[in-house]
Amino acid sequence: MAYDEALAERIREATAGQPGLSERKMFGGLALMVGGNMFCGVVGDSLMARVGTDRHHEALMRPHVRPMDFTGRPMRSMVFVGPEGVREPADLAAWVSETLAFALSLPPKR
Repeated sequence: MAYDEALAERIREATAGQPGLSERKMFGGLALMVGGNMFCGVVGDSLMARVGTDRHHEALMRPHVRPMDFTGRPMRSMVFVGPEGVREPADLAAWVSETLAFALSLPPKR
């Protein structure tokens, strides 16, 4: 499955200068990592956002958000945000900031 390279580039621009970033192809798309922990990515034309289990329900209440479920079972710490939910630069920046902060709160992976 191809992923929206323009959305990936917008995420790269939003995280420019952040130390410890890396990218990995996974979930049929692109995952962005910090300290070895995934914080967001792109699958198809949607933003994949790691919000954590404590904020999962709250995230699902936001516009254009749906559960992330590859296997028929939703992942309880991740959501998909449709293109309409990240169309505006401020909306994408908010999601990237939130997911990056969550991943930075986790212990780095070796």
